[in-house]
Amino acid sequence: MQYFDTHAHVGLIIDDPIEQLIVIQEARAAQVARIVSICNSLHDFSTVYNNLKSAVNVYHAVGVSPSEVQNPGRDWVQIIEQSVQLPRVVAIGEIGLDYYRKFGDKNSQIELFITQLDMAAKLNLPVVIHNREAGHDVLDILKDRMPPRGGVFHCYSETAEYAERALSLDLNLYFSFAGNLTYRNARNLHETVKVLPLDRILIESESPFMVPAEHRGKRNMPKYLPLTARFMAEMLDIEEESLAAQLWENSNRFFGLNLE
Repeated sequence: MQYFDTHAHVGLIIDDPIEQLIVIQEARAAQVARIVSICNSLHDFSTVYNNLKSAVNVYHAVGVSPSEVQNPGRDWVQIIEQSVQLPRVVAIGEIGLDYYRKFGDKNSQIELFITQLDMAAKLNLPVVIHNREAGHDVLDILKDRMPPRGGVFHCYSETAEYAERALSLDLNLYFSFAGNLTYRNARNLHETVKVLPLDRILIESESPFMVPAEHRGKRNMPKYLPLTARFMAEMLDIEEESLAAQLWENSNRFFGLNLE
């Protein structure tokens, strides 16, 4: 049995490069065999990437998140285009819209999002989508701009109805759930998991955030990912090994990786 952490901010879990590798080793000991390190900021992507060069089970996403809309850097398009040529860079992300924290203005966020969706189409990569209180605009944009390789709603937070509507658009979408799935009051997430096709579900740690309920109060780590999978298996009343195999297949399919 093995797991794929599809979204971990390794560069935010801890700064020290040696301890970052220890975090990866601890994850492997917990059967988390693959991890996608998500770009925290384009300004530090190369540092995190180089710190993890020896970790061949770690893959990378690169992009400009909505939190960076006011300061993406002068050459950010060129940096992304160069970065995706590096080994084990498998997605553009995380990108999207965040109307909760009001980074910049909506129009600037939308322009940034659309530009990167078009880049993903050109570069033949999937996208990792950040959506916070911007669900209507996100779907409206994706209807016209989703790249052929599709996208994943990371740390899904919308309703079951929203997920069903998104699926009905036939946009090659996946839905990823983090440790907050294990919270008792996360009823919208519980309802969503139950209505989604199993082959469209991913899981993630979203570390250092969204720690599973069992470790609330601690900094989240990829090694806690199996707790989310176990909770999901119990909720769906299926064997954990069966769910783990399905999640592994889904994750590798989405990122275009071999199953081995």
